[in-house]
Amino acid sequence: MTTSRNPLDGWQVNRGDIRMVGQNLLRPECILAEPDGTLWTADARGGVMRIRPDGTQTLIAQQTGTSDVPALHDAKQLVMGGTLPNGLAFDREGDIVIANFGTDAIELMTRDGASRTLYDHIDGKPLGKANFVLTDSRGRIWFTVTTRRVPWTRSINEKSADGYVGLIDEYGIRIVADGFVGTNEIRLDATEEWLYVVETNARRISRLRVQDDGSLTGREIYGPQDLGGFPDGFAFDVYGNLWITLILNERLIALTPHGEVLTLLDDGDPEAIARYEAHYQAGTTTPELMGACRGTLAPMMASITFGGPDLHTVYLGSLGGTSLASFRSPVAGLPLAHWTKRGGA
Repeated sequence: MTTSRNPLDGWQVNRGDIRMVGQNLLRPECILAEPDGTLWTADARGGVMRIRPDGTQTLIAQQTGTSDVPALHDAKQLVMGGTLPNGLAFDREGDIVIANFGTDAIELMTRDGASRTLYDHIDGKPLGKANFVLTDSRGRIWFTVTTRRVPWTRSINEKSADGYVGLIDEYGIRIVADGFVGTNEIRLDATEEWLYVVETNARRISRLRVQDDGSLTGREIYGPQDLGGFPDGFAFDVYGNLWITLILNERLIALTPHGEVLTLLDDGDPEAIARYEAHYQAGTTTPELMGACRGTLAPMMASITFGGPDLHTVYLGSLGGTSLASFRSPVAGLPLAHWTKRGGA
């Protein structure tokens, strides 16, 4: 563990330094960054939006029909069927692996939009609510399924421990860890020794030790038992801080290597959060209550990505935003597996 001074000590995001990137985005839940400055965001129209360093945008769609796309502030965004790209990752060829929250599948899309389903079943049963994907340095695909409940929103009020982590490698697809409460994003540490798992509905981070064959052992809670909010996305910086978005609470926090929780940005509505919290405890939440918690910078703050050539630029993904809130960090982000494999395209 590092003993030097933490670059985040005493630091917070200055709202005046935040700039907005992109326009007319639709549910930019997940963001991928490349070394040349190109960004790729998930898009509810069924595909991804490519944002080049000069700001020009191109929607790369899996399909052409958009008649079922809800309005930007429609609560149906949270529960709609049809294609709904959620988590994104680059594979070794630079194509995009998609966890599709609408089709309940893991998909692969080329950079020109050709798309195919990799898996929508596991062990002979439907995959469940596919949430996130992550590739490692060996080219393996890790993925999460939030719940097997139908409709998936039942899992929030029931706090169901039926989410899981899966792995796709040369042997096919398999479950490597089960029993999570609202499985969301996953990340590997710098040495790929530990896999970290967001359990949104339990309001905590868990981690498991990665074995050479991809099996996971030694599960433990990382940090507080309760983060005081609903974690959704997260990312490591090179110091070892784990930056975490708290969706609905609309806060960006950091969990230091010493277990301290730092608030870096707070864009929440205390009254709306209190109402949601009461219903969460009672098991009576609704999409409308979630939607009422939207902040102003990254409404329904869902993810965090480090980018820019030096990995010091932070981008915030969201469920309700039409652009990306961005600012500079005092510490670089930990590069993902694709960072040194391929530049922009």
